[in-house]
Amino acid sequence: MKVLRRRRRPIAPGEGLVRTARVDTRTKDLIARIEPGEIAIIDHDDLDRIAAEGLVQKRVTGVVNAGTSITGRYPNLGPLLLVTSGIPLIDSCGPAVMSIAEGSRVALEGDKVAVVEASGNRVVTRGHLLTLEEVEAKLDSSKRSIADELERFAENTMSYIREERDVLLDAARLPEVKTDFHGRHVLVVVRGHDYKEDLAALRSYIREVDPLLIGVDGGADALLDVGHKPDLIIGDMDSVTTEALVSGAELVVHAYSDGHAPGLERIEALGLPSVLYRATGTSEDIAMLLAFERGAELIVAVGTHANLVEFLDKGRKGMASTFLVRLRVGPVLVDAKGVSRLYKTRVRRKDLVMLVAAAVLAMAIVVSLSEPLRLELQLVWTQLQTAWFSLKESVFS
Repeated sequence: MKVLRRRRRPIAPGEGLVRTARVDTRTKDLIARIEPGEIAIIDHDDLDRIAAEGLVQKRVTGVVNAGTSITGRYPNLGPLLLVTSGIPLIDSCGPAVMSIAEGSRVALEGDKVAVVEASGNRVVTRGHLLTLEEVEAKLDSSKRSIADELERFAENTMSYIREERDVLLDAARLPEVKTDFHGRHVLVVVRGHDYKEDLAALRSYIREVDPLLIGVDGGADALLDVGHKPDLIIGDMDSVTTEALVSGAELVVHAYSDGHAPGLERIEALGLPSVLYRATGTSEDIAMLLAFERGAELIVAVGTHANLVEFLDKGRKGMASTFLVRLRVGPVLVDAKGVSRLYKTRVRRKDLVMLVAAAVLAMAIVVSLSEPLRLELQLVWTQLQTAWFSLKESVFS
């Protein structure tokens, strides 16, 4: 994992940092609207890597967390990414900090968070300014408790399997879509760990094979970012840009088991046609199951969640849906996670020398076989000699 994206001297106790604040209990919603140089005020226990990457990419100057960025349940890497990027992280500030109005001017003074007012700075709360050493120590401690978390996760998974198996694996209940999957390769893109690097590594595959492109929520924007238009977008649609929604892709809105579909109102407001599908699993599971049941020849998954830390980052207490779906689609599923690290093309010095030598040899052969070229080169050589003699005479005269 690359965390040293940029370095900035962290704020020290006694120093002040005054910026505009953006406030939201949902970090991914805040990331969508925060501007470079602003302060992010969030309420996010166990700050995950994807959220932290979004904050770093938006070039925030500070993060204030009402919650606890590392609870110790598992080794989440979000805080490490922030502090190694030089972004001050004031932790465990409590619910009072969420009362700060959006757009307020906020001052970070060591571990204090204050609102800038005409009469002076009004301290709202105090937190704890995390240092790199503290974050690393907390991560080491959380690694020792991962076994207990794994046991709870496995128990929840088995419990959820009993509830979700019929709903997830009943092919007759899958949404009816116009997209034709039969005999096609399908690329399912989720905005998960290392998705950018893996998409870049698959550039040649996408160009040569021309697979169907499915964007799972923000994965649709990931495809647009690399110059590809999604054929199908599946998800609750709360983290997809309007640009992606109006790109012409077919839309499948994921409704949860209670029937609530967070993004349906937005889709209807845009006047876009969509298919509503109610399921207990994750949107990426639905995408893979739909492709498999509709006859896809191969499913290539980018950025999908497949290990304990990634599921805990996502807030899942179990992985029943993913376990069942991957068992079902396994024969045609290729997980592209980490493909960018599998092999990196390198140009050897020997190969470069041979290429230059071959080019020179080819030019020599062409010149030797072409009378006009030989005459042209002789003329150029004569002109160079004349210029050289003229230069010598002017120097010594």
